[in-house]
Amino acid sequence: MPSNSKLPSSRSARDGRRNALVCCGVIICTLLTLAVIIAGIVIFVGYLVMHPRVPYVSVINAQLDRIQIDHFNGFLEIQVTIIIRARNGNRLAHATFLHSNYTLSFEREDIAQLVAPAFEVNKNSSVDFNYEVQSSPIPLGPEQADQVEAGFYKDLITFGLKGGARVRWKVGRLGPLEFSCHLDCRLHFHASNLSYVPSSCTSKAK
Repeated sequence: MPSNSKLPSSRSARDGRRNALVCCGVIICTLLTLAVIIAGIVIFVGYLVMHPRVPYVSVINAQLDRIQIDHFNGFLEIQVTIIIRARNGNRLAHATFLHSNYTLSFEREDIAQLVAPAFEVNKNSSVDFNYEVQSSPIPLGPEQADQVEAGFYKDLITFGLKGGARVRWKVGRLGPLEFSCHLDCRLHFHASNLSYVPSSCTSKAK
């Protein structure tokens, strides 16, 4: 009759190998978890140290230099200056603004494109762009002419400004970041003295 004396030792060997694999798996999972935790701590500390801020654009001032309506021919002529500021509040990183493009409109009619080439803003600094717009004669329909007359009567002339820019900056070892700055606001002017009525027009998060 064959002997079964070797069966318990073979089973014990297999159990030992299985336990060793389980222990190795536990150790690997523990090391990976620690690595993720340490990486998260490093990123968090780096964020606190560098305190990265998203660059933004905003209208800081404007002036309606001239507005004239030709009632006989139904045309409107305007000249306006708009100052847009690109702000980089990061203390440790420069920022590059790309594809700056804004559309100025009046009574839902586009009257000018405000564009700027790529430019860099130093750390914790800003750059201002003075856009001077002198439009060609703008044809007015009867409803638009009435809106202009109503604006003169209310002492309030309103333009629309829409557009934005792409901004790119580097946050330490976290690598380069890219963000879209977007403006969509209305610019108000007094018809009596052509002065700008200050209002919030910015891509900065509220």
